[in-house]
Amino acid sequence: MTDTDATDLAILRLLARDATLGAAEIGREIGLTQPAVWRRIRRLQDSGIIAGRRIVVDQAALGFTVSVFLGIRLAARGRPELETFERAVTAIPEVQTVQHVLGRFDYRLRIIARDIPDFERILRRRIMTLPGVGQVEANVVLSEERRPGPLG
Repeated sequence: MTDTDATDLAILRLLARDATLGAAEIGREIGLTQPAVWRRIRRLQDSGIIAGRRIVVDQAALGFTVSVFLGIRLAARGRPELETFERAVTAIPEVQTVQHVLGRFDYRLRIIARDIPDFERILRRRIMTLPGVGQVEANVVLSEERRPGPLG
């Protein structure tokens, strides 16, 4: 594990908010030179603390207005069933996340759809036909707040 200080955390906060910020902009914000910021960013990348950079896509602007969390309990248990299900479900483009979880369900999926009829089509034609699917429970997202995470 790499030791991080307050300056590293400040850099991480800024990049978490906007991954497109350059080292010069970050340096101006926190009072460091561009080369010093680059060295710190490189160290954070090399240590694995920064694992990549992402953009945030406005799904509604692309026409995907419905987001659903889907709990899935597999009909059978065992490693082959899990692997077969995971391979099949990750091939569905509307499935944004696949989480193997403990509890009432075996998996929790986040699915995006254009509208409720589109979600119904995805559920009936793609999800319910996957190998091993047993019980399913859908929770439609009404609103969502993004939290900044552990960096504040």
